[in-house]
Amino acid sequence: MTTTAFYPVGTAGIPWGDAERELWLARQRKQRSYADDVLSVVEHLRTRFDVFEYGRIEVGLEVYPQVALRSRNWREDLPSVLVTGGVHGYETSGVHGALQFLDKNAERWDDQVNLLVVPCVSPWAYERVQRWNAQAIDPNRSFRADSPVAESAALMRLIAPVKDRILLHVDLHETTDTDASEFEPARAARDGKTSERETVPDGFYLCGDSENPQLDFQQAVNTAVAKVTHIAPADEHGEIIGSKVVAPGVILYAYKQLGLCAGMTNARYTTTTEVYPDSPRATPEQCNAAQVAAVEAAIGFALSHA
Repeated sequence: MTTTAFYPVGTAGIPWGDAERELWLARQRKQRSYADDVLSVVEHLRTRFDVFEYGRIEVGLEVYPQVALRSRNWREDLPSVLVTGGVHGYETSGVHGALQFLDKNAERWDDQVNLLVVPCVSPWAYERVQRWNAQAIDPNRSFRADSPVAESAALMRLIAPVKDRILLHVDLHETTDTDASEFEPARAARDGKTSERETVPDGFYLCGDSENPQLDFQQAVNTAVAKVTHIAPADEHGEIIGSKVVAPGVILYAYKQLGLCAGMTNARYTTTTEVYPDSPRATPEQCNAAQVAAVEAAIGFALSHA
């Protein structure tokens, strides 16, 4: 772990105010297209799934529709599965893995589960390759009552009518080198703290819920993913990103206490995937495939143990 003090916005040791947040926002640049990368693929899937807009993110003059896809043959007698991606917009394979699952793998689960898939929760952040929303707030710490984050609040409204009927929720994420080089220093600067940069693990791992670990489930998912890409080892302290490894490639967080996306339902099975796209041992295609493998294995386990 190394400690750094410099970030180009704000004054070290002093939390940001409105001026600093506005300066940070002004530094963000569009790097890719949500319409081209996500909405065009969703349009292609419209013939096979019910597609609907569940919210809108407005930043200045820009308006981003938040879209979800649902099984066309939704049945009340079937268990329901929720898949979310792009809660952190910069985590690319979460978005494209969710879309790839729908395009190539979802039909095998027809007549077994109801699927509800939200491929890109944070479209503004997707375009800016950014972790936060436009107000410099982390959506994945904001899934709580009266959330100040539009991205999180809209998704919670969507899920509210079915949250007690969801069997499984898989939230697709990445851990990248920029977590250490950009986002941890930015968070420390925003909060007026000193940046402590954790070592980024090389490989795939899962973050389960400390209140509902379901370790057999987590290990079944990792076993499937290991056929696609490598599982992250524990560091010399027996940890991954500062958390104790409780099973190979598995750490635990308090989902609901931390306001994490994967804690917004009362699902029996929940997991947060973490792919490492910067590994010299993994390609973007492998990262997408790892996300798909995780979803497939999670559904298979949940159904066989329901």
